[in-house]
Amino acid sequence: MLNSFNILKKPHIILKKSDIQVSHRAMVGETTVAESSDTVSVEGNQYFPPDAVEWDLLEASDRTSVCPWKGVANYYDVIVDGQRLPAAAWSYKTPSDAAQQIGGHVAFWKGVKVVKS
Repeated sequence: MLNSFNILKKPHIILKKSDIQVSHRAMVGETTVAESSDTVSVEGNQYFPPDAVEWDLLEASDRTSVCPWKGVANYYDVIVDGQRLPAAAWSYKTPSDAAQQIGGHVAFWKGVKVVKS
């Protein structure tokens, strides 16, 4: 039986920073939206620290979603060279206790390519 305790516990998911310094870059075409060697990997997504993000390329969206174990995600549109990628970035401003490592960090999808650099 699956209950809310099992969902929130998520024992198979580990929040970790790599012991090996690997830099990641979030890109739209040739434009770098974020770059850091201090990302946090969660569920296959790289979360970039706030100071690694080119905030002038992001615009806050009204969209939110709720993760049972991370909390409320706030979304951003990514705008590069006049191209708007709606809700292509997200962040947990006030994450749950289990996800404190990604508080304020930003992850990307929907047209933003994240690569090792």
